[in-house]
Parts: sequence; C-alpha cells; structure tokens
Amino acid sequence: MNVMLTVVLALQILTALAMIGLILVQHGKGADMGAAFGSGSSGSLFGATGSANFLSRTTAVLAAVFFGCTLMLAYFGNLRPDETGTVLDRGAAAPAVAPAVTPSPAASGAAAQIPGTAPAAPGTSTTAAPLPAASGVGAIPVK
Repeated sequence: MNVMLTVVLALQILTALAMIGLILVQHGKGADMGAAFGSGSSGSLFGATGSANFLSRTTAVLAAVFFGCTLMLAYFGNLRPDETGTVLDRGAAAPAVAPAVTPSPAASGAAAQIPGTAPAAPGTSTTAAPLPAASGVGAIPVK
C-alpha cells in the first residue's frame, strides 16, 4: 500500500504543477478585447480561439485528476489498522512497569498496601494526622 500511496502522491504533485503552469499561460478575458482593437496579435500556434479551448480543456482534465488523487489520499489517510482505539490508547498500552514491592511481615498499616513505600518502623503510626477544620471558603490550613 505504501507504493500506491507514493504513486498517488507523486501524481497529485505533478498534476498540481502542471495546472499551475497551464493557468499561468492562459490569457484572461480582457486580453481578447485588447486583441480586437489591434493592440495584440490574435494569431497563435493553435489559431485564434484554438489555444483557449485546448488549454482550458487540459486544465479541466488535470483538475479532475487532481481531485481524484485528493480523494484517494483522503481515503488512504483515514484507513484504520485492525486495532481498536486511538493513537493515545496505543501509546499508553505499554506503560512502564514498576517493580512490585512485597510487604514485609513487620510492616503494618497503610504503608504495606501502597507499592513502592518503605515499611513503617516498629512502634510508629502510619496514619496521617487530621487536617484542621477550615474556617470559611478557600481558607488555607495552618500547620
């Protein structure tokens, strides 16, 4: 599928460059009026009106090819792999695993239940002291 995506992308870039060149070569509607009053030459390689028809038809074909390439690139860009979930889910699927801590028989209280904490020293309490009551909304507790 990468080869097809590369081919479609290269075709779109070449089509875009060709369209830019053809659009810049074409004359505007005001150029025909100036040629009618003698300030320009109306003869060209394709005849008086042949170049306008050829260039405009070629531009229309290139625009259709460019539009088709854009649709194909949008389709390929929205293809999802068989996995379910988003990119963020796939990134978080393999988190860093911390080594498991087995509590020692001497550990007591909440410290034995929290992995990665040191066991409490014998004879000490592992519970936290209660916070003082706040006296109002947004009050900062005082230590």
